[in-house]
Amino acid sequence: MYEPIRTKSVHTPADHADDFPHRSREEELDIQLAGHLAALLAVTDELGLGKAGDRVAEQVARLRGAPPARHAGLTDAAPHTLHRRAHALAGRALVVAASRADTAAAILAAERMDAHTAAMAATTTPPPGTNAPAPAPVRLVGAL
Repeated sequence: MYEPIRTKSVHTPADHADDFPHRSREEELDIQLAGHLAALLAVTDELGLGKAGDRVAEQVARLRGAPPARHAGLTDAAPHTLHRRAHALAGRALVVAASRADTAAAILAAERMDAHTAAMAATTTPPPGTNAPAPAPVRLVGAL
């Protein structure tokens, strides 16, 4: 009445499960954290924040075992947009650093979030149609 199943089930373990390399959860989190910090480094360098970029680069080098490539790839984005992007990247790095209990990276990410929050507040412009004066732009330390 029913034809028997002739193929292996997808739930059967593979014969050679050890043939390919596996990474631990810690290794995966290291890779993810290094990626978030490298992206933060690119935005930090674009903003011209040299000392902050050096601190981020140290953490990336610690996680990857080699210094990160640094370049001046400019996107011509507005500083407020770059600070918002950097804030989001630092937030992602903070979440991963907290999940892997990396205190140094978590502290750095939290400091960068605070710095970019302050910079966004200083460069915020009023909504269109309002008569409120725009705050004077603040020049960040190390910015070009």
